Amino acid sequence: MIGYQYAVLRLVPAVEREEFVNVGVVVYAQMADHLEIAWRLRPALVRALAPTIDVAEIETALTSLADCAAGRATPGKPEIRSLGARFGWLTAPRSTSIQPGPVHGGLTDDPAAETQRLLDRLIGSRA
Repeated sequence: MIGYQYAVLRLVPAVEREEFVNVGVVVYAQMADHLEIAWRLRPALVRALAPTIDVAEIETALTSLADCAAGRATPGKPEIRSLGARFGWLTAPRSTSIQPGPVHGGLTDDPAAETQRLLDRLIGSRA
């Protein structure tokens, strides 16, 4: 079994309303050299909270975070070589529209499969 940490990524369209929609997960398993963000945007649910939100802009922001997790050069994001440091940066509190929730832990035999399992369980389907 491999220990891992994860956080849910939340879309917070209006910070002052304190409402959010879970849109992704970031999973880090140090012993497996695994750091991944998986996300799923449900436009109907997002628009229920924020009818005028630019869904394409949110998709771009989530893609940028996933690229950062994968170590790809991302405009406006720092270049961080260590997976652990990258996980720390990705899960640090911020006041942007995409915010990480608290970090949790678990055990798995397959961190990549666990990422998808968490995405399905915590984010839900596309509908």
